[in-house]
Amino acid sequence: MMKAHKTLITLFILTFFHLGFGQETEDFFKKAETFFSTYVSDGRVAYDAIQSNPALLDELLELARSIRVSQNDTKTYQAFWINGYNLSVIKGIVENYPIKSPLDKAGFFDKKTYDIGGTNTTLNDIENKLLRAVFPKESRFHFVLVCAGLGCPPIIDSAYVPAKLEMQLQQQTELALNNPNFIQVKGKKVNLSQIFEWYTQDFTQGGKSLIEYVNQYRTEKLDPKSKVGYYSYDWALNETK
Repeated sequence: MMKAHKTLITLFILTFFHLGFGQETEDFFKKAETFFSTYVSDGRVAYDAIQSNPALLDELLELARSIRVSQNDTKTYQAFWINGYNLSVIKGIVENYPIKSPLDKAGFFDKKTYDIGGTNTTLNDIENKLLRAVFPKESRFHFVLVCAGLGCPPIIDSAYVPAKLEMQLQQQTELALNNPNFIQVKGKKVNLSQIFEWYTQDFTQGGKSLIEYVNQYRTEKLDPKSKVGYYSYDWALNETK
């Protein structure tokens, strides 16, 4: 009887903590939705307004600090860390605003750390260790992680959420790869974002060429024989004008 009693107590505690963390995670996604819809418009962020009233951003990051997400719950994990990355980028900009580019702050991506999801981590490590390394076949991360530069695919005015994540990843990838400013076609030459140069291995898995990868998501297909080049990345700040 004593053993059974202890087992019930253990199950109760585990259930309590699971429900508690679940509620925290749900609150995080709801508050993130409010934040992005308030401060993001047309792919740009109102950093000045956030700096003037940082309460919601600070509340979100404080909430994110205590949340734990399991890799086994794939969509929740991915959505949490995508939002976590984008929010942390915004926090880093706001702390240094006014600033013309994230590169104007030394160590912005690889030295500055954020206490989030139970770990103290850099932006580069969120992208490369917590997302790309865990899900190496998911190349669409590159179209939803926004580095605060205009060269990045635009940030959206809503949160990434588990129930809609597949649709959101697909939609943002299609938007980017059908955008003539992002994929620049000049006759028989195609100029790609330097994202494709820096992370070539993510886009050429299974023996695909870069053109084949891009064509998976394009309405108007590129000539498979096109010569591929890369245009310079625009690191100018994606701030609301």
